[in-house]
Amino acid sequence: MNRYPLWKYALIVVVLLVGVVYALPNLYGEDPAVQVSSSRQPVDAALRERVLGTLRAQGVPFRSAELADGRLLVRMADTEAQLKAVDVLREALGPDYTVALNLAPATPAWLRAINARPMYLGLDLRGGVHFLMEVDLEAALAQAEERYVDDIRGLLREAKIRYLGIRRGADGIEIAFRDAAERAHAAERIRGTLQGLELAERDAGGVFLVARLSERERREVMRLAVQQNITTLRNRVNELGVAEPVIQQQGEGRIVVELPGVQDTARAKEIIGATATLEYRLVDTEHSVEEALAGKVPPGSRLYRTRDGRPILLKRRVIVTGDQIINAASGFDQQTGSPAVFVTLDGAGARRMLAVTRENVGKPMAVVFIENKVETRVVDGRKVRTTRRVEEVINVATIREPFGKRFQTTGLDSPEEARNLALLLRAGALAAPVQIVEERTVGPSLGADNIEQGFRAVVIGFVLVLAFMAVYYKVFGLVADLALFVNLVMVVALLSMLQATLTMPGIAGIVLTVGMAVDANVLIFERIREELRNGNTPQASIHAGYEKAFSTIADANITTLIAAAVLFTFGTGPIKGFAVTLSLGIVTSMFTAIMGTRAVINLVYGGRRLKALPI
Repeated sequence: MNRYPLWKYALIVVVLLVGVVYALPNLYGEDPAVQVSSSRQPVDAALRERVLGTLRAQGVPFRSAELADGRLLVRMADTEAQLKAVDVLREALGPDYTVALNLAPATPAWLRAINARPMYLGLDLRGGVHFLMEVDLEAALAQAEERYVDDIRGLLREAKIRYLGIRRGADGIEIAFRDAAERAHAAERIRGTLQGLELAERDAGGVFLVARLSERERREVMRLAVQQNITTLRNRVNELGVAEPVIQQQGEGRIVVELPGVQDTARAKEIIGATATLEYRLVDTEHSVEEALAGKVPPGSRLYRTRDGRPILLKRRVIVTGDQIINAASGFDQQTGSPAVFVTLDGAGARRMLAVTRENVGKPMAVVFIENKVETRVVDGRKVRTTRRVEEVINVATIREPFGKRFQTTGLDSPEEARNLALLLRAGALAAPVQIVEERTVGPSLGADNIEQGFRAVVIGFVLVLAFMAVYYKVFGLVADLALFVNLVMVVALLSMLQATLTMPGIAGIVLTVGMAVDANVLIFERIREELRNGNTPQASIHAGYEKAFSTIADANITTLIAAAVLFTFGTGPIKGFAVTLSLGIVTSMFTAIMGTRAVINLVYGGRRLKALPI
């Protein structure tokens, strides 16, 4: 009696081994590191050699360097070398590369090979920076009205409706006409085509038609502006190599950005705060680039440079801008199999693109990337912040046929170039300016204090429970203590396997789990005592104790799981972290308290003739 089949012991051993292996990475610390990334230049073996050569020449010690996910990570010997390396590399690599401080997990290679990684620590434990950013929704609405001005102008020209002028004023878009008949004709065409506008007639001072964004259109413009800015910010944060960043909308027009583990907060602020946009322009093939270089730039054109420095003459008239791009994805041309980028425009952008491409088949069209970068330089020993406007042509393609809403760009050298171009098209532009209205920095020392206090709470709770169980339930209590330790290991292993983020509320969930984990054993042990008092044999009491207590334990844990699921569904941030650790703790405690302790008890007492039980 009270014997497990061999497969159950094997299952417990396998689960225990897997738990120990995947919890191990949390015992290793982090190496100070420097991360080099770029959205413009290739990050490859050549750059790796260049970076390592620079560090050797400057006498900066480093441990190793690895290329992964388009980034170069150089592990440094210590923090002092890390800070020196950042300054050296920023000076050597220039503005085309992003050089950022980083903390790389010191997990051994054999653990990384099986994808065993440490769990992430939240902002309150690891330290980092918190930004509250406000999107300029009025600017987004103004940009939308500007687009409608161009759309109305093109629509009236296409319909051959005469108008005296069109401009965007404080009251909306004002269109002046000679007479009421032309105004009525224009209103009919605008209502039929531009359904996001509300029209009103005004006769004071002339014959005017005033167009305003409808309430539904205003809300849609503001929603899209915030969503596109979140996407853009998320891609920019990726440049910093931050694990588990939090970027989410707060209220109608604000965005919260939390970057755990970021050491160089000034650099993070520069990258996040950069403003960028895209413009599609026609290439000026009628005039000479050489003459433009000599200073004779045609009035309707402007001289630009490509990323490799070649001069190119573009028309001043903008066809569409980055905020009119709904989506851009890389792929392959179905006919030729060459790398391509598939672009989708919004309605207004599609109409404008169709009108322009219809008249310019066979001519080249360029994409201009415009970015305002804030840089910090040391001048005479003092840090000086300057803003630099970067305008460069990232792609030139020939218009083969008229297109509008969806089109593809081919002629790219590699799939990687297609992916980079799609990324730039999709996320290079902020739909509206944002400004940082609140900034909080949680220092590493404060995070370390939180970890120490949280660890101390877990240890004190753990030791008190161990002592109580050992004194009150003797050998059975010691078995429950062993299960409790295994339960902690398994919770940490599951958090690491899921790559969940541990925060202070998460630690509270673990402490709560410690108490709940022995609750199941208390129920089982009290049931065994009751069976012994009723005169049952020790073996029958053990069997009855586990069998009869199971339904009670299951009911209690299922109800707690339901509560945790509700917390996870409706909670945010730290509340979700608490719900995750609580849920994992309940599942693992069910396994260790019921199956784990039963296995040990069976090994110790199973199949033996017993006169009494030490419980």
